[in-house]
Amino acid sequence: MIETPVCRILGIAHPIVLGGMAGHTSAPLVAAVSNAGGLGTMGLASMTAGQVHTACAEIRKATDRPFGVNFLLFRVDDAAYEAALQERPPVMALAWPRPEQDLAAYVGRARAAGSRVMVMAGGVPEARRAADAGAEIVIAQGTEGGGHVSWMGTMPLVPMVVDAVAPLPVLAAGGIADGRGLAAALALGAQGVLIGTRFLASVEAPLHPHFKQVILDSD
Repeated sequence: MIETPVCRILGIAHPIVLGGMAGHTSAPLVAAVSNAGGLGTMGLASMTAGQVHTACAEIRKATDRPFGVNFLLFRVDDAAYEAALQERPPVMALAWPRPEQDLAAYVGRARAAGSRVMVMAGGVPEARRAADAGAEIVIAQGTEGGGHVSWMGTMPLVPMVVDAVAPLPVLAAGGIADGRGLAAALALGAQGVLIGTRFLASVEAPLHPHFKQVILDSD
């Protein structure tokens, strides 16, 4: 079993985090990842305040382990974000803030609610912005992560972010699907990985079986 300092911060056994994937997660998938010793994360980007409360209740019914919720800040709904804060999730994951948004305010509100806060970055300037805003963990996501966010690949990006935000822990994201990817991320200075697409092939994922088979066939 691999344990890194980020495991102790998040209260998990394995340095593996489920990506929020903008709502393509589900309570069963989140709970399955958390119950297996990782950190399941629910994407709340498209949910109403009422749906946020329902989703968190469903997760808590299925697991007593730590879990996270994820917001895309460029399209955040204030009522939904407030609902998430009321739920006091163990982890709040934030991504894609607009340049004019007060990232520190979002981070501060989450930390005041008792959540550990992770912020995704696609480059060094974004990573430094996250650190300055009070993030406790920075996620370095390369362009392999769905082909968005960054123009830089994950493997060159990770050590640059690690150096830029040290001593904050960094998770690597984008194009990572197995133990080899985790080992490579750790070798580059990350303390764990955030995985999205590969988890969509899981039984618990809310995806049509044909799409799951495409993912499996591409391995």
